[in-house]
Formats: sequence, structure tokens, C-alpha cells
Amino acid sequence: MEELKFRATPAARALAKRLGVSLLNVEGTGPKGRIHKNDVAGFNYVKKIHVSPLARRVAEEQHIDLNGISGSGHNGKIMKDDVLALVSDPQVKAFFTRDELYGTPPAGIKVAVAAKAATNAQASQQVAAVSNSTDETEMVPMSMMRKVIARRMSESYFGAPTFMQTWEVDMTEMNALRAKLIEPIMEKTGKKITVTDLLSLALVRMLLKHKYINSSLSEDGNQIIFHNYVNLAVAVGLEEGLIVPVVKHAEKMSLSELVVAIKDLTARTVSKKLLPDEQMGSTFTISNLGMYGVSHFSAIINQPNAAILSVAATVKKPVVINNEIVIRPMMNMSLTSDHRLIDGLVAAKFMTDLKALIENPFSLLI
Repeated sequence: MEELKFRATPAARALAKRLGVSLLNVEGTGPKGRIHKNDVAGFNYVKKIHVSPLARRVAEEQHIDLNGISGSGHNGKIMKDDVLALVSDPQVKAFFTRDELYGTPPAGIKVAVAAKAATNAQASQQVAAVSNSTDETEMVPMSMMRKVIARRMSESYFGAPTFMQTWEVDMTEMNALRAKLIEPIMEKTGKKITVTDLLSLALVRMLLKHKYINSSLSEDGNQIIFHNYVNLAVAVGLEEGLIVPVVKHAEKMSLSELVVAIKDLTARTVSKKLLPDEQMGSTFTISNLGMYGVSHFSAIINQPNAAILSVAATVKKPVVINNEIVIRPMMNMSLTSDHRLIDGLVAAKFMTDLKALIENPFSLLI
């Protein structure tokens, strides 16, 4: 095959190589069609494809992708013959190339095409029958909430390089503090304090001391945004999907105020009365599955947060303290971090301080 030749400036060639643009597709504006740098920079990848109605019909029925096809019509318009050149079935090609296309087709060709369509339809019906004739499977469309969750989780999982660190924490003192606070918090707020409430308060205190953990990446990916406040998102699971209501400016709240705020947001999330604004603006997220007996897990980051804390169940187990084996309530917590913003040492320092605060939580009240 004769090699296609074209004229292009060195700058145009360099830019095309960097952008992955084929110069064969770029129209030059220079003398004798020479391609300049601006021609490459302005190359339109999403140029509209012009297709004749008949060519589109053939392409749709034969499942032919029209992207990249050079048409023989005016201004590159894709015509019927351009698409038929890609059809391998001679009977189908004969059907679409005959002169009486809009009249009654010859009986033999009509029967062949109809038989092929009937076979495809029968196959589809058989698949549907297999799917629906038994109670073993059920196919339902995804809800809008599920679609949004799927899209956001995919963007987070595939878009951010992450790493996980898991720490085991002794919950003896935290449980003791909660036991002492249940009655006074109930009298003051009418709410029952939970481990999640105390962990949330500990998180807020630590996030203000570790700015990278409470940061986010700018949209262009060139700047780190440090937040001098804590908007804490608390993951709430529903049958329809996961929702993360946000406690705004949690750093300004006392323990009682934080308990009330978390309980209020959770209740309105479950009753589906949460406002759109109350699901936005988080700087960090906590996800607790401990109440379901989960021993350990690593959650996916709630973008644009830089990290998320996963809290597992508290389990009594033997541990060595002062060279003696004792039974203590131990909990696993994992930090999933965006490696673009957080390095392993930074995450380890944060988790070390958080573990120390959880194991000596009385300083939370000071």
C-alpha cells in the first residue's frame, strides 16, 4: 500500500504526538495543505457525523459503528454504499442494494431477511423466558439513586489511587465513658449517645490537627484545598442505597450538640426528608458497620474527601498488657486515603493520634 504523505511543521508533529492525534485526520491550513500547530490544537474529536437516512437504517439494523467511517457523499457524508461495504452477509447486502428498495422485495430475499429477524426475535424470547420463567432470577432497572451511587463510586475507585491502613483499638475507656454519659446526655437532649457519636467527636478534634486528612483536591488537580473547618459526613445505609448526610461545622459543636445533629440527620435520612444541601460539602466521612458485626472493612472514599474512616465491630479478645493476657473489647478501624494528597506517614500519624485519643477519651471533655 502506498504510504500517505502529508506536510506538517515540527511543532505540529510534536503536539500531535503528545495529544495522540493522527495527522492523517487533521486538515492543514498552511500552503499546500501544510499542517500547523494550531490545526492540531483545534482538531475536533467530536465532529458531527453526517449520515443519510438509508445509511443510518442499514447501520442500525446491522449494528455497525459509524465512528471513523469516511463518507463518499458531500462534505464526507456517509451514504448507503459506504455502509454496505462493511456488510458481510450477501443476502442482506442484496436486499439493501436492489432498485426496488422501497417497493415489494423479491420473495426469496424477503423470506431470508424475515427468517433472520424471526430467529433473532425467538432467541431473545428464549433468553427472556429463561430469565423470567423461574423464580431464581429477577431483573429490575436501577433506581436513580443507585445509578448515582454507582457512578460516584466508580469515579472514586478508578479515579483516585488509594491505600488503606487498619488499626486495632482498645475500646475499654471509650465504652466506660459512654456508659457514664448515657444518662446525662439523655436528660439534656433526649437522645441516647452511641459509640459513633464519641468517635465522631474524636475525629473532629483530630482532623483540625491533621490538615492533609481534612483536605481535598481542586477540580483541575493542581491545588490542595485545606479546610479550616470540619463538615463531617456520616454514612447511612438504606435499602435503596447509601446516603451521607453532613454535619456542617462540627468543630464548633459540643458533644451534646453533635449527638443531636447526628441523630436528627440520620432520622431525616431514613424518613427521606433530608435536604439536598445537607448531603453536600463534606470534608471527611465516617462509615460504621460495627453494629452489624462486621469484623473489618475498607470503605471507598466519598469524593472529594481525601480520606474516609471505616469502623468495625467491637469484639472481646485476649490481648497482652504488661506481660499478662487479659480480655479487652477491641475494635478495628481502617483509614482509606487518596495517595495524591496523603502519604503513608501522614496517615499513620493521624491514626496514631486518633487511637491514643480513643483509648484515653476523657480528654474529649476538657
